[in-house]
Amino acid sequence: MPQSTPYVHRRPFALAVLFGALLLSLLVVPPAAADDGPGTPAGWTARPAGGGSAGEDARPYVYLEGTPGTVLQDRLSVTNPARTPLTVRLRGDGPAGPWFRFAADTVTVPARTRADVPFALAVPRDAVPGGHAGEILTVGGGEERRVPVRVRVGGPTLAALTVEDVEVSGRTIRYALVNRGNAPLRPRLSVRAEGAFGTLLDRQARPLPLELAPGRRVELTEPWPDAPALDSVTVRLRVTAEGGARDEAAASAAYVPPAPVTGAGLLALAFLAVLGARAYRRGRWRTGTSAAAATAPAPGPDKQPAEEERHLETAGAES
Repeated sequence: MPQSTPYVHRRPFALAVLFGALLLSLLVVPPAAADDGPGTPAGWTARPAGGGSAGEDARPYVYLEGTPGTVLQDRLSVTNPARTPLTVRLRGDGPAGPWFRFAADTVTVPARTRADVPFALAVPRDAVPGGHAGEILTVGGGEERRVPVRVRVGGPTLAALTVEDVEVSGRTIRYALVNRGNAPLRPRLSVRAEGAFGTLLDRQARPLPLELAPGRRVELTEPWPDAPALDSVTVRLRVTAEGGARDEAAASAAYVPPAPVTGAGLLALAFLAVLGARAYRRGRWRTGTSAAAATAPAPGPDKQPAEEERHLETAGAES
């Protein structure tokens, strides 16, 4: 009669199979599951509200338009896909950052929820008409998201540009440009220098590699590698920009070669000295002649010139 295998011999084998299956299931758990557990939420987004959170019709940025003194409103969507709540801090950033207003600086978004957060933008009464840029900075879970905001402020546009503080120093011309209007400008510059014997420098108008924001002042330099060694020059700068903005300013400088002077430089200095001495003597001669004529005594009304007296004496002898 065949002997049957006892049940006790099957149990260790079944336990080994169960233990192996459990170990295998632990090894193949997706890493994304770890994000859904307790800890910092990951994968959250911040976008302009409306048109879906990630569809093709989602807005790439917030666009607002108004006049100075108005308050503009919009909404921001914060999506939290994690299984734990997400706390986000909000603030404005960029040039238009101080214009943002939030009902609360901190917002808590529940798990697996999209929250639309309203905000306002107060355009100052003295805001410059034209385009302005800003951002809404959202910080949560150790990460940050930025939502661009474009603001168009209505009103008349004024283009005004000045060139100031022109200075000629050696082989460099220094100057400053100031945007006095309310529109961004791309200035163009022309340079002309006149010396004692004619034009030394004539650079036609060319665009400068910068955009000058309203109210901005920038200090620039213009190289002059072939500046004269001996001359008295006047440098004139002329700037123009779109919208009819234009201005010009000038500065003078004397170029004198450093001592010791030899060769042609010495001859030039001697020539200039001779010209100066001649002009000085000529001026003194003219001054002396004028002074002598002014100080000579004029004949009185009862006196006759010497020649006339002699003529009278001769006439009396003949009679």
